[in-house]
Amino acid sequence: IAISLLSFVISINAPGDPVERLAKSSESEGSAQEQSGASKKIKAELRKKLGIVFQQFNTFPHLTAVNNVSLALKLVLKMSKKESNELAEEHLIKVGLKDKLKHYPSELSGGQQQRLAIARALAMSPSYLLLDEITSALDPELVGEVLDTLRMLADEGMTMIVVTHEIPFAREVANRVAFFHEGKIHEIGSAKDLISNPKQIRTKEFLSKIL
Repeated sequence: IAISLLSFVISINAPGDPVERLAKSSESEGSAQEQSGASKKIKAELRKKLGIVFQQFNTFPHLTAVNNVSLALKLVLKMSKKESNELAEEHLIKVGLKDKLKHYPSELSGGQQQRLAIARALAMSPSYLLLDEITSALDPELVGEVLDTLRMLADEGMTMIVVTHEIPFAREVANRVAFFHEGKIHEIGSAKDLISNPKQIRTKEFLSKIL
């Protein structure tokens, strides 16, 4: 589901790709190759606006927390070592890892590693965050600290698309909720209305087993 959402959000596989149309509608009369290059450039710019956090932490085991976050800042955004490290520390502190800056992933709990992954995504200054079941691999005791981080981001106005089975959390934090069944949107609506009073039978069945 997360990959389908990702494809939809950045129009990778959508029929009549709007990015392709934008590139081709350019006033310039460049060659097809030039138009293709323009399309790829626009898609690359759109992807930069999207931060992604997956179920697995995908941290680099040989790098400290700071270096895990600063790596992309140096390689992609071409920041200096000093600037990238300062920004990395800022975001790690933001997600509650002030005392773990020099620690390696193996020295962190699962919840701390997931917050490290969130800090890494935030450091790239995305406009949107896609979070794919980021608590599913965590011990129950560690779920709360990650959800608290998402609450903080929501309060700050970060736009997030969250794939989750944490239904009480979704009801509390989300503006809109989509219930997926067999790979399709089965029901969609405001979080409080859909979760408290679903209309579709399958949605009711699912929620009755969760809540």
